[in-house]
Amino acid sequence: MPPLWILIFTLVLLWSGWDPKDRLTWFLEVAPALAALGLLWCTRHRFPLTPLTLWLILLHSLILMVGGHYTYAEVPLFDWIAEWLGQSRNNYDKLGHLAQGFVPALCAREVILRLKLINGRIWTDFFVVCFCLALSAFYELIEWWVALASNEAADAFLGTQGYVWDTQSDMLMALIGALLALITLHRYHDRQLARLARFPVPPSTDSA
Repeated sequence: MPPLWILIFTLVLLWSGWDPKDRLTWFLEVAPALAALGLLWCTRHRFPLTPLTLWLILLHSLILMVGGHYTYAEVPLFDWIAEWLGQSRNNYDKLGHLAQGFVPALCAREVILRLKLINGRIWTDFFVVCFCLALSAFYELIEWWVALASNEAADAFLGTQGYVWDTQSDMLMALIGALLALITLHRYHDRQLARLARFPVPPSTDSA
């Protein structure tokens, strides 16, 4: 993993965790980024990712950390955008759910193509979109379970802001994100995958 990647992740994580709006909400929002960091570290030698996928994971992690610090309903920049556009809600959570489809789509695509799990690009893309929708739906279930378990953190974590179709629109944003990733980045991703295949990372004696 590039030192700059680790530095950016660490600095933003420290900022995010410094006096957040709500400590439990912060942990719930940042937990996926921490889990991703642990997984990337454990597989950095056995299955290093392409630079494109790696940096997109960092971007998604930063989105989570910002949302965790302020809560998704109170990110200042998106308050200003809502006011400027005459909107009634802070839509930072929609950016988060767009990333929830966009970034996992490239991650899933990379694993499928490198391990040759599915024959044919059409079936690969179909499975990637299905995976992203399933991931989004499962995350909505997690939000529901948290809301049931903790009334104190429910509103901040759910971030519905009174919008009755919030769950459905979140999943729609994930779908749009997955489709955008496949349409706009597939050629660039293919080139990086080809380069990685030609110059694989040498095996390491490190058990991780």
